[in-house]
Amino acid sequence: MRLLSNRATLAAAAVLALSGAAVADVTVSQSNNPSASLGGRMMSLLGAEKDAMTRIVPKDLDAMASGVAGQMPASKGGAPSLINYSVASLTAMPAAKGDAQWQCLASALYHEARGESVKGQFAVAEVILNRVDSARYPNSVCGVVNQGGGGGCQFSYTCDGITDRIREADAYVEAGKIAKVMLSGAPRALTMGATHFHTQNTNPRWARQFPQTAAIGSHLFYRQPSGS
Repeated sequence: MRLLSNRATLAAAAVLALSGAAVADVTVSQSNNPSASLGGRMMSLLGAEKDAMTRIVPKDLDAMASGVAGQMPASKGGAPSLINYSVASLTAMPAAKGDAQWQCLASALYHEARGESVKGQFAVAEVILNRVDSARYPNSVCGVVNQGGGGGCQFSYTCDGITDRIREADAYVEAGKIAKVMLSGAPRALTMGATHFHTQNTNPRWARQFPQTAAIGSHLFYRQPSGS
């Protein structure tokens, strides 16, 4: 998100005030008698915070809190540097299209996560791309999505015997936009490197051994331990 220089200055003032509060909190927590001067310190910190925040106009506060609405901003190479996980952001984007890898990712998001929030769909996309980057899995999106083994499929929709026909056009358009954003190199900031997920009403055996990294919507996310 890029703001004008005067906005950046005001935002910096707020950050300084908040960082001061964080340092003071650590100092107090390490004190032998943390309650001795807590009231005075808190009043001073709150006063500084309030003064800094009142210098920022409301629309700038909104931008700082929720990111930029509409088109997702792009960094060098066309990859978004900030993702606004909202329906409004996706709606503002043009319909996406791409190659076979894009089609595989869009289809996987549609079949595995179309009932989830925007954030939940992005999280599933992270899992797929984290697998692509792992030496344990195929090195392409289509390879990961269509991978079998163990008498079943990694993604159940690919071998559940149910037709993969797209019946909800709007949901597929949304999945396609998310796939485009993620394949362009967007940050994966939701699942902390997760390579697995399952719905909260199931309990696969591997979930007892893998560290859980996130819970988003109806899905729980896990990272495969090294060596497993």
